[in-house]
Amino acid sequence: MTLSTWWLFILMTFVVSATPGPNMLFVMSTSARHGVRAAVIAMAGCMTALIAMMGISAAGLGALLQTFPTVFEALRLAGAAYLAYLGVKCWRAPVHDQNDQAGGPTLTALSATPSGAIYRQGFLVAASNPKAILFAAAFFPQFIEPGLAKWPQFAILLTTFSVIEVGWYFVYAISGQSLSVYLRRATVMRAFNRLTGGVFVGFAAVMAAARE
Repeated sequence: MTLSTWWLFILMTFVVSATPGPNMLFVMSTSARHGVRAAVIAMAGCMTALIAMMGISAAGLGALLQTFPTVFEALRLAGAAYLAYLGVKCWRAPVHDQNDQAGGPTLTALSATPSGAIYRQGFLVAASNPKAILFAAAFFPQFIEPGLAKWPQFAILLTTFSVIEVGWYFVYAISGQSLSVYLRRATVMRAFNRLTGGVFVGFAAVMAAARE
């Protein structure tokens, strides 16, 4: 892999990662509801799924999807169904006002969501995202020179991707945290839940309607 190829990969990954999608929305909304520490757990779940997909890609995921297009169709529909479920769950999440010691309202979380549940949701959101699947199966392998050792190139590209992706996760997480100051009342939190839930359902509809 040449230096120019690596820089092209950096540029393309920067743009793809920056584009708002289910992963970024999940990290941002988790940060807004539960704080940056919870968002880091969500990031870990997303990155676990993405790294796994990159590894499978290196083992021939792209060839599998080309040979069996129904596999991608099944993944696409399953991903759409999960995002729709997540959207409905966000929409219907109960909220209520709480007061701090000074008597003012404080941010109301959806519930005491366990870290394991946040990690699992992050993993499933990333694993069910067709954009991530296509990135791993079609885009990522194009930057690996077939005449050179595969695994050193894979390690460089995976490390580069991880740094850029996590960097954007933190941008969205910090943005989500800045929203928390406006989510101290149940009415505002309910509107936020319905907005994010509607966006998740919108992503699901787009994914379900998409075709190769």
